[in-house]
Amino acid sequence: MPETKPTVVVLTALALEYAAVRAHITDREEDVHPEDGTRVEIGRLDGTPWRVALAELGEGVDNAAAMTTQIINWLRPQAVLFVGIAGSLKDDIVVGDVVVGTKAYAVHGGKWTPQGFLSRPEAWRASNALVQAARSAVRDMTDVRPHFKPIASGDVVLADAESQIAQHLREHYNDAAAIEMEGSGAAHAAHLSGQSPALVIRGISDLADGDKADADAGGSQELAAAQAAKVAVAVLRKHRPRAGSSDAQEGPQRGSGGGDTYGGDHIDFRGGTFHGPVVGKQAGKP
Repeated sequence: MPETKPTVVVLTALALEYAAVRAHITDREEDVHPEDGTRVEIGRLDGTPWRVALAELGEGVDNAAAMTTQIINWLRPQAVLFVGIAGSLKDDIVVGDVVVGTKAYAVHGGKWTPQGFLSRPEAWRASNALVQAARSAVRDMTDVRPHFKPIASGDVVLADAESQIAQHLREHYNDAAAIEMEGSGAAHAAHLSGQSPALVIRGISDLADGDKADADAGGSQELAAAQAAKVAVAVLRKHRPRAGSSDAQEGPQRGSGGGDTYGGDHIDFRGGTFHGPVVGKQAGKP
């Protein structure tokens, strides 16, 4: 059996984000989970050992969490990247910059009391290995202005810097550099899986203020998505698979839909169904 490549999953919410990453992936083939219909495109990132599975999930924290869980259980990747666009929360972070999320905040947790809203922050730290790969990768990127900062996630589009949610972020998540809608859901799912380190990478497409619509109309989203994809690809060129890994050990073969996988002297029945007895032998025994 020919050697197969370890898998990394790259997730996006929007079609333009998907297209920006897809432009870097070659030999793409679509794969469909046979039970829930989830679709990914699987291809190669030239010059790396990775088999890249790319998915467009749609918007929203809860949706991202559910879909990320499905994809992790299906493909069992060695890493998960969420790549896309975001609004800036800092004056010195501008359109075209890229924020690599050191933490992903879920910003809506809390309790309303007669005294006001009491925040109950929840956060997931990014994988140290992936953050280190990103720090190394961007050192030689003269066309990208990176920031390693926390990212805030919530089911809200922020287009008013003086709104109640903007004030809430300044008071309770003051170190957050950008706001988006999916990162914390994906990070939470990866954390619960116990097997897939995660990183959120966001290109800045607007300043989360009243000029958002004008910025979007001027092509800022496409620029931001392209910059984020560029950083994500650079991270994967630096990050290395676990020693001795292959898809025979880490995930299903393309088109398997999570069914039985044969690798060396192992048969992996995770996610598969079988009936009747299974007969095997110990290594070194006839």
